Amino acid sequence: MIDLIGGSGFIGTRLGQRLQERGEPFRLIDKAASHRFPEHHQFADVRDRDSLRRSMSGGAVVNLAAEHRDDVRPLSLYDDVNVQGARNVCQVATEKGVRTLVFTSTVAVYGFAPPNTDESGAINPFNAYGRTKWEAEQVYREWYEADPTSRTLVILRPTVVFGEQNRGNVYNLLRQIASGRFVMVGSGRNVKSMAYVENIASFLEYSLSFGPGFYVYNYVDKPDFDMNALVGTVRERLGVPGGARFRLPYAVGMSAGYAFDAAAWITRRSFPISSIRVRKFCATTQFATAIAETGFVAPVSLEEGLRRTVAHEFLQEHPDQPLYFTE
Repeated sequence: MIDLIGGSGFIGTRLGQRLQERGEPFRLIDKAASHRFPEHHQFADVRDRDSLRRSMSGGAVVNLAAEHRDDVRPLSLYDDVNVQGARNVCQVATEKGVRTLVFTSTVAVYGFAPPNTDESGAINPFNAYGRTKWEAEQVYREWYEADPTSRTLVILRPTVVFGEQNRGNVYNLLRQIASGRFVMVGSGRNVKSMAYVENIASFLEYSLSFGPGFYVYNYVDKPDFDMNALVGTVRERLGVPGGARFRLPYAVGMSAGYAFDAAAWITRRSFPISSIRVRKFCATTQFATAIAETGFVAPVSLEEGLRRTVAHEFLQEHPDQPLYFTE
C-alpha cells in the first residue's frame, strides 16, 4: 500500500492515476475530499497526529501536504502544517514501521538563487514557505538517520509546476497571454525553470523503487524557456504568431506591485498583482538537477506539456473538471 498524504491535490491526483494504471494499491490521505478517487480517500490532517494514525497504512509514504500560497494567514500556518506536520508524519511513520518516505519540498529553499543552482546550492529562503519547507526537510532527515540501513528518504525540490486543471501562477500567465492583454515586464530574457505535472508524478512513482539511502533532487524539465520563448510558444499554439505585444520597464512594474501591496493592506483583500509576484516574474529562476543520474526519463517534453496545457485550458471545453488552486 502507498499512502499519498495531501493526495487529493493537483500532483497527488496525477500520481494516483499513474498508480491505478499499474494496479498499485494506494490511499489518498487528505483533509479535503478527492474528486477523482473518492473510494481511495482517507480523512486526515497532518496537524492532527491521531488522524494520521487512523489513516496511514504502514506502507510507503509520499507526503505532498503543504501550506504554500503567498497569501496564507496567519503566517503560523506555515509552521503548523509544514514543520509540525512533518513531525507528526515521521512520528506515525516510525510507529507503523514505514521504510520508504518521499517528501515534496521546493526550490524555494534556495531563495533567489544564482542561475543553474543544483542540489548543493546554498539554502537561503526569502519567505516563510521556503523556510518551513527547509525545516521540514531536517525533520525527515532525522527520521532517516534513526535507521539509515533500512530506511529510504527521497526529498524532491520541484520548481514551479504546471499542467491541466491547475489554477496557479503559470495558468494566470497563460490566461493573460491568451487574452491578448499580457504585458511583459522587463526584457523577457529571464529564464524560468518549469515542471510539467505528469513528469513530476512519474518521477515520484519512479522514486518509490529506490533502495535504502538518502536522496535529494531538484525537479526541473529541460531545456528551460526564457520568458520571450515561453510567450512565443504559447501564442503559436493559440494560432497567434509572435511574441509579447506590450512591454513595461521593470521599475514601472515594481511600482505597480507596491501600489497593489498598499491596496491589499488597506482593504484586507488579496490581489493578483503584488511586488513579490512582479519580482518573481522578472527574476531568473533556473535550476540544475541530478535526476538524469538515476536513469529517469520524463515521459513528456516540456514543450509538449505546455502545448497540452494550453490546448486543454483555452482551445477545448471541460465544463465539469475539478480545479486545483496553487501558486
